[in-house]
Amino acid sequence: MKHLLKLKWLHCGGEGTVIFDTDIFIFAQRGNEKAVDLMEKSEERYLSVQTYMELLQGAKNKVQHTYVKDFLSSFGFSVLPLTENIGHRASIYLEEYALSSGLRAGDAIIAATAVENHKVLASSNAKHFKPIKELQLSIFKP
Repeated sequence: MKHLLKLKWLHCGGEGTVIFDTDIFIFAQRGNEKAVDLMEKSEERYLSVQTYMELLQGAKNKVQHTYVKDFLSSFGFSVLPLTENIGHRASIYLEEYALSSGLRAGDAIIAATAVENHKVLASSNAKHFKPIKELQLSIFKP
């Protein structure tokens, strides 16, 4: 696995760097090789603080909690913090897209984090994210 960490992943025309949505981590945890490959090939790995909290919340015990933190650390993931601008942008996304596309608060924060940090969001959740025009979205197909 580690030998692939040096490879570059070309995504969305090679623009920016990638923020991984929570679903990609879940696919990888369940053994989806495409998700693992996507993470391995990415030179720079990011996740929003929202995704980080969702991963920790999904842990059923202290061992899984530690596994999440160790995994992120060993693969060099950087957690992007919630800023005032991200919070403001996320609230605007909810006002615009919650009723029409089912966007939820967590996804709004993740999308706003990607936009504010000029990064591509990798997610399999096209329904919620596609309407957000300024979001660079790379759709993952498991």
